[in-house]
Amino acid sequence: MNKETKISAFDIEMMQKCLQLAQRASGQTSPNPLVGSVVVKDGKIIGEGFHPGVGQPHAEVFALKDAGEQAKGATVYVSLEPCNHYGRTPPCSEALIKAQVAKVVTGMVDPDPRVAGGGIKKLRDAGIEVVVGVEETACRQLNEAFIHRILQQQPFGMLKYAMTLDGKIAATTGHSAWVTGKASRHLVHQVRSTCDAVIIGGNTVRKDNPNLTTHGVTAHNPLRVVMSRSLDLPTECNLWNVDIAPTLIFTETNSNPALQKELIGKGVNIITVAALTPKIVMEHLYQKELSKVLWECGGTLAARAIADGTIQKVMAFVAPKIIGGISAPSPVGNLGLTTMTDALQLKQITTQVIDSDILIEGYL
Repeated sequence: MNKETKISAFDIEMMQKCLQLAQRASGQTSPNPLVGSVVVKDGKIIGEGFHPGVGQPHAEVFALKDAGEQAKGATVYVSLEPCNHYGRTPPCSEALIKAQVAKVVTGMVDPDPRVAGGGIKKLRDAGIEVVVGVEETACRQLNEAFIHRILQQQPFGMLKYAMTLDGKIAATTGHSAWVTGKASRHLVHQVRSTCDAVIIGGNTVRKDNPNLTTHGVTAHNPLRVVMSRSLDLPTECNLWNVDIAPTLIFTETNSNPALQKELIGKGVNIITVAALTPKIVMEHLYQKELSKVLWECGGTLAARAIADGTIQKVMAFVAPKIIGGISAPSPVGNLGLTTMTDALQLKQITTQVIDSDILIEGYL
């Protein structure tokens, strides 16, 4: 900020409105960020908009269009710095200057090096007052996957699992339906609706025959990804029905050619690699322009994904049940850590109670 600008309760309220608008496109904008915008005059909203997806206009453009002629002299709130480069669409900073707005209030600076302060500078050079950093924490949280993708050149990985009070994700028989209650499972469907892909291993396919959809929570279903080295998978399962959502299998070269042929015939996509690892899968998903990936795999694959640096956030549901069993599977397999002082410590922890379950979230 150039000078000490006072942020009012109204500014905060308007930015929260921008964030609500932005969330309407959850799971649908990748590799672009989620952005919402409102145009305000005399304390009233006269225009609003959000970015619906790649190749479509940005939030500010929809909000300005909604406001029409009244935008002149108005204040525009936007959750992310207006862009200043020609990408798939023209720069928003130019649209704001052209509309002759008086002031722009933005939640955060764009981490994309092509923008990174350039949009703000251009607006200020045009004589528009700019305030930066209103509800910045919430704005960053909303686009944590976008920020991670830009800065680390890989998608943002979240590991989700449900376990009993004694740390088991299934009984000794492998039976795992259901560890948590209905409300927790509904929340998982909502989380899936914000993601670009969900990843599981072959074991989960064989044991659970999952759908990995949002179960109608929203119209958006993520890409369903299966990692299986040997492609030792059933010929009939829910994931092979690609009318609901697309399915992509990663396997190793020359694995089970007969099943490969059959699945390709059903519309399942298959990518073969020389040596299958979580890192390689995430590199492929990055090239496919995905930002947010949910790992819903078993313990063995979860441990590999953590070791490969592909997990940034953990969502652990704990159910008030005890199942016992020395050989019952746990959420994370062997990480090669031998002392408690080596344990991976989660940061920025939040907890919430969902009916009788507890959800613990944190960052690795």
